[in-house]
Amino acid sequence: MPEERRRPVSKRDEESNKSEGIDVSLPTLMSKVQTLQTSLQTKAKAEPAFRFYSLWDKVYRDDVLRVAYRRCRANRGAPGYDGISFKQIEDQGVDEWLERLQQELRVGGYQPQPLLRVWIPKAQGGQRPLGIPTIRDRVVQMAVLLVLGPIFEVDLLPRQYGFRPGLDAKMAIRAIHFGITQRGKREVVDGDLSDYFNTIPHGELMRCVSRRVSDGTVLSVIRKWLKVAVIERDERGERRTTEAKDKQRGTPQGGIISPLLSNLYFRRFLLAWQKFGFGQRLRAEVVNYADDLVILCPNGCGEKAMAAMRHLMSRLGLMVNEKKTRLVKLPDEHFDFLGYTLGQFYGKDGRPYWGTRPSKKAIKRLKQGIHNVTSSRWNASSVDSRIAELNLIIRGWTNYFNQGPVSKIYRNIRDYTERRLRIWLMRKHGKRGTGYRQYPDEYLYDILGLYRLPLARNDLLNAKA
Repeated sequence: MPEERRRPVSKRDEESNKSEGIDVSLPTLMSKVQTLQTSLQTKAKAEPAFRFYSLWDKVYRDDVLRVAYRRCRANRGAPGYDGISFKQIEDQGVDEWLERLQQELRVGGYQPQPLLRVWIPKAQGGQRPLGIPTIRDRVVQMAVLLVLGPIFEVDLLPRQYGFRPGLDAKMAIRAIHFGITQRGKREVVDGDLSDYFNTIPHGELMRCVSRRVSDGTVLSVIRKWLKVAVIERDERGERRTTEAKDKQRGTPQGGIISPLLSNLYFRRFLLAWQKFGFGQRLRAEVVNYADDLVILCPNGCGEKAMAAMRHLMSRLGLMVNEKKTRLVKLPDEHFDFLGYTLGQFYGKDGRPYWGTRPSKKAIKRLKQGIHNVTSSRWNASSVDSRIAELNLIIRGWTNYFNQGPVSKIYRNIRDYTERRLRIWLMRKHGKRGTGYRQYPDEYLYDILGLYRLPLARNDLLNAKA
């Protein structure tokens, strides 16, 4: 069942809805959209070979566009290349803006606008390009996703955990842990694809889409999104328009529709894995999240599974990153996946266990984030703003990294946060020293309201080795 049908409506949603000038209540809009999604998904389940031929009129329905706008607004993204922000749209009137967009979609006048390219740091170092659509294009992509998502959700496979309703990265981690502890998988292919999103072949991808969709307008618009031009600033700050080196490959990272499209294409690898019998013959299980994958194998099957993966990826027009792809043999080695390190660890009593813990890279990135928001550049800002920033970072991190024995790591993070905050407070008030006497724990937590990391958890992932 699509996540959209289970998303609770918060008080903040309702207040934001009023401030944007949308008269129809969000629960009413969601109810209508959910009814549509249920109908589409029911049809897709009942007829696995059915191709939906009339979808575009659903995309520009008033309720679908309004919900799409709300979803995009909640993401609080930056403006695209045209510089138009949500505030500008709301100052001019959301109703009028949506009516113009709806008319554009209805009469066939819609044309995607260029993406704004920005570069963001990669976790492993370096940068990767992100293509930011205009708000107008984001809303249309979200509307298409609201319509297509329930249809393709039926076809995606159980071990695909990325960008799907009801599934998340921690469930992928649990699936891997289960394979190691309960199924005895002791060899793991830690796979890495080179620039997956930018190498997906358009022709084959559109075949994946058209297997379920025959609506010509929907297919045409998706093709245009795949080929849209990109605007970026050169070294002098001047704008220039660029196009992909290979116009027949890639789905723009940053587009709302891109995660669904990437899942559809990765599904081909998983189907081929089943079709050619690798899963059964090698007793090898694939766990996939977006462009990340591991293959869990029993002893002696890892090399064959890795060779099979290389062969299938090549046939799909994708490239395996040989520098990062490796065969891990448990219990002698560990491997990282989605920010976690998995493998055999040792408890306080010296006994081994199979478990998970936040990776060293994840801890380093968190500490860097804490350092950044307590650096001297923020000396003029208010204490409340620093506490709010710290709490946001730490809560978000601990909400995700809560699988396995984490008490020792949490204590380390708590000590680091306290130390950084005390140093910042001393600098802000023109004092020297560590600040332990001036700002004891009680002051940081009870007076300032710093989030206190828990030092004990009940949802541990570990098993005897």
